[in-house]
Amino acid sequence: MPSKRRIRWALLPVGIAAAAVLAGCTPTELHGFLPGFTEDGQAATNHTDMVAGLWVNSWIVLLAVGVITWGCMGWAAIAYRRRKGQTGLPVQLRYNMPIEIFYTIVPLILVVGFFAFTARDQTILETQYDDPDVSITAIGKQWAFDFQYNGEAEDNSDAVWSMGVQAQTDEAGNITSELPTLYLPVNKTVKIDLESRDVIHSFWIIDFLYKKDMYIGHDNSWSFTPTREGEYDGKCAELCGEYHSMMMFKVKVVSDAEYEAYLETLRAEGQTGDINDEYDRLQNYPGTGAQAEGDE
Repeated sequence: MPSKRRIRWALLPVGIAAAAVLAGCTPTELHGFLPGFTEDGQAATNHTDMVAGLWVNSWIVLLAVGVITWGCMGWAAIAYRRRKGQTGLPVQLRYNMPIEIFYTIVPLILVVGFFAFTARDQTILETQYDDPDVSITAIGKQWAFDFQYNGEAEDNSDAVWSMGVQAQTDEAGNITSELPTLYLPVNKTVKIDLESRDVIHSFWIIDFLYKKDMYIGHDNSWSFTPTREGEYDGKCAELCGEYHSMMMFKVKVVSDAEYEAYLETLRAEGQTGDINDEYDRLQNYPGTGAQAEGDE
């Protein structure tokens, strides 16, 4: 039986090789090839790195469990294979208490561990800013998004907004129409209230590594801080009808000055006040006194 010293010397080259491989990994590889990071590892938001860490570390644990499981299966298949000249069934064991305890306790530890780390990160992700620098209302509709940049007034009289239209494509599938664009100031705390005008949608900014559903009659919120200027893709991630695949939008994270200049262009175009006063597919609720279509 090999001594412990020999085992240590045998494992030393393996450790050095593993360290060399990890040292040569780019930030993209270290983040599990997820979007949301530049080549030098700069994250898109203050939460992106945490989400990527949960994803990558979970995969490392699962791959380790997989390698051990596959190794045990291969060893059992070879060690207990039928030898030449053997007949009948091998010796049958009724139970093996140590092994049964092992494969009961270890999966339980894994499940509890995954739950604990996920709950910890989820709590941080779902904590909403009470007094954000920027408050925005994003409204999903079949099949586009509207964005309202809220002001200080309770009735939203000082808010500005932009209405989005459904994406249009040519025969080759290239987008030919201008997509709705959400502007965000870099390094400012942002809270987005998510609403729906009709069916369930899902608000997904791909590089931010997070998405949330948009319900009718049940508002959701999402708080974060964009940390890198740039243009990002967004889309609806919930099947919401015939043109769900064309329900896309752009996100531009810009400087504070450029963000304020954009709001001024909306104000100059007269796109002010509460966006629901301009367009609301659900204004004809019973009892509102609104005339139903076809009535005289």
